[in-house]
Amino acid sequence: MLRRFLTHLLIALSALALTLAGAAPATAEPAERSQPLRQTVLYYDARQAAEYTSAVSSAVRIWNSSVTNVRLEPAPAGRRAEIRVIADNGWPRAHLGPVRPGGQVTVWMGREGTAAGYDAVRIAAHELGHSLGLPDVKPGPCSSLMSGSTGGVNCVNRHPNASERARVEANYGSGVAGRSATDGRLLVDRL
Repeated sequence: MLRRFLTHLLIALSALALTLAGAAPATAEPAERSQPLRQTVLYYDARQAAEYTSAVSSAVRIWNSSVTNVRLEPAPAGRRAEIRVIADNGWPRAHLGPVRPGGQVTVWMGREGTAAGYDAVRIAAHELGHSLGLPDVKPGPCSSLMSGSTGGVNCVNRHPNASERARVEANYGSGVAGRSATDGRLLVDRL
């Protein structure tokens, strides 16, 4: 009986010792920090962007060089795009994201904006910013991409500022903020 008790005790102590030996030291980083973040790839379709196709391509390059947690890529044939870009005769507008893989938002490159003298690449970058979850900042200075038309017709700043970049990074990062749902509201960028 004593031998049986000691055998069970030795097995339990051995299991405990193996568990403790395999435990990470208290100074180790949590597993989620030590693993690299996965970049979210969103596909866009600018086939209906008409005369704004090159402006959209420029705006995509701006966003891809500004943030790392999300990347915009042209949708390959047969793949549904998360961001559709359409030229029309209205004012520029877009659905508010952040759009997620498998979701869908639309950007309208309204000709009224460029007819009024606003820069097409700034418009495209601004509207894509909405798709990535950025609301308007109105009124706002030209240094804010999301100030939209309140930056003035002479404003040609096409790049998101540090705050705008950080918000998009948070929208597509890990944690609760990176999992927020698409807002879906339609934002029309008039004064």
